[in-house]
Order: sequence, then C-alpha cells, then structure tokens
Amino acid sequence: MGGLNFIKSSRTLVSFDSSDDAGVYQISDDIAIVQTVDFITPVVDDPFMYGKIAAANSLSDIFAMGAKVHTALNLVAYDSCNVTKEMLNEILRGGLEKVQEAGGVLLGGHTIEDVEMKYGLSVTGLVHPNKFLRNNSIKPGDKIILTKPIGMGVITTSIKAGLASAGAIEKASFHMSFLNKTASEIAVEVGVNAMTDVTGFGLLGHLFEMTNQQASINLEFNSIPFIKEAFDLAEMGMFPSGSFKNRDHFQSKVNVANKALTDDQLMLMFDAQTSGGLLISVPSQKAGKLLDKLKLAGLEWCEIIGEVYQNSSRQIKIF
Repeated sequence: MGGLNFIKSSRTLVSFDSSDDAGVYQISDDIAIVQTVDFITPVVDDPFMYGKIAAANSLSDIFAMGAKVHTALNLVAYDSCNVTKEMLNEILRGGLEKVQEAGGVLLGGHTIEDVEMKYGLSVTGLVHPNKFLRNNSIKPGDKIILTKPIGMGVITTSIKAGLASAGAIEKASFHMSFLNKTASEIAVEVGVNAMTDVTGFGLLGHLFEMTNQQASINLEFNSIPFIKEAFDLAEMGMFPSGSFKNRDHFQSKVNVANKALTDDQLMLMFDAQTSGGLLISVPSQKAGKLLDKLKLAGLEWCEIIGEVYQNSSRQIKIF
C-alpha cells in the first residue's frame, strides 16, 4: 500500500499504520466500532470443525482489542469441484455456531467460486473509545500471560501431509476453535496494559510487536505451554512456510540466552499459528489474580511466560 494517499479522520483511533489487531473508529463519545476481516484455507479435514476454526480465528482480533463482538459477515471462496454443497453447509454451520457463541449476529456475506476453498468473517465489535487495548502499550514490570498452547502450525501442516496423529489433530482442533472471548473479558475486568493474539507471526513475532521504545521482554521457555505432539512433528521439519519467514524476519530481535534450546524448539516459537491464544501484558501485582481467574474459568493451560523490562532495544531474550 506504499504511496497510496489515505484520507485521515479525527475519528480514526487505530488504523493499519500500526501493528494492532483491528481498526477502531469513534462513533460517539461512548462508542467506537472495532473492525477486522480474516479468512483461511482449510486447516483440518472436517468441514464443520474447519468452519469453527476459521470463524474463531476471525473473531479473535475483536477480543484482542478488548472489545465485544456484535455483527459478522461470511466470506466464502467456494471450490465447487472438490467441496460439495453439503460440506459447504457444514462449514457455514460451524462458523455460525462460533459467531453466536461470541455473542454476535451473522448478517449475511458474499460467496464466489475459486480454485481453493477459503472461509472467514468480516467482524464488527464495539468498545468505549477510551477503553480499547493496544498491542504495544506494555510497561516495565508487567508479566506476560499466554492463554493457549503453541504448536498449531506444525500440526496443521502435518495434517495436510497425512502425518498428524489423531491425538494431535484433536488437541489442535480444540484449541484453534476455542474462542478468546472469556480470556479477553477477564483481562478487561482485571485491568491490563496490552493485549494481542498469536497468529501468523508466531509467538516471537507477536511478542516483538508488543515491545516499544521503552520496553523489551524476557521470555522463559520452560513456562511456555506447548501441545506436546508438536515437538515430534517439529523434529520432522513439518513447519509451514510462514514459520521460516517469521524466523528470517524476527530472529535479529531475539537473544537466545538459554543455550540448551534446540533449533526445533526455537522454530516452534517462530511457528505460524492459526487461531492462537492471547498474549496479555498485566501489571505484576495483578498477574496472579488474572491467572487464577483464567484457570478458574476453565483455561487451565494459561501460563505466565515472561516479564517486561526497561530496555530501548526492543528485543526478546529467551531464558
């Protein structure tokens, strides 16, 4: 989009000139709309589960901004040669289920024929103009909480290659289709400084986007939740191409102090995720309360994985 002359508005609170998860536009003194759009190709074989995962992935950006979902529109590129109408119905049923679970209303959508199946949502949420959360407003002393395990990228790539076990598929499908709604609501209730979700840039890429000119992050590898089957698949090299792009782009910002880390373990932290969890930067005095509330709500896999420290170099140091 370089060189394009975009009109600026005094009501635009967040646009694409930052690395935030969604755009925010003020409507009134008390209301701002939060807008996002996303779609993905199939990551699992089951059409209904694919629909749920694609919708959860699209809805996540609203939750990452600390907002509430209100409306959604289907985006469908329909591979009519390989996807039957019955299968398409299952995909849309899965998406509808997640929109309703998120508290939103599906208003319609648009469908075209394409050579490859794609599905997702355009989503609109609402938030108070002074209360949305940015991804890079972390502060020194904050604790970083991750709300879903890492490993979805290598597992979905292994599914396409027919190498993923039933257990790996079941775990990845569960987490990818699990909404970040509850985690977001609890974070807003407790009061946090920043929030984002872990998707295509991987854990390390999204952690780097959280840093700013005053704050860097210390990351504790042994505290990071992983889907355990992902380790074996990582050793087999089953990473999506996006994971290698993440490594090439972000590795200069990563300082590996833990010399026991293997290349495969490091690559898992660059692994491109689909519908990953939230990264929440919370003041240290609130971190224990937030973690307890998340676990009591059923998100028992949540963990404190790092800490923010004052440093202007914008780096991730792995211990």
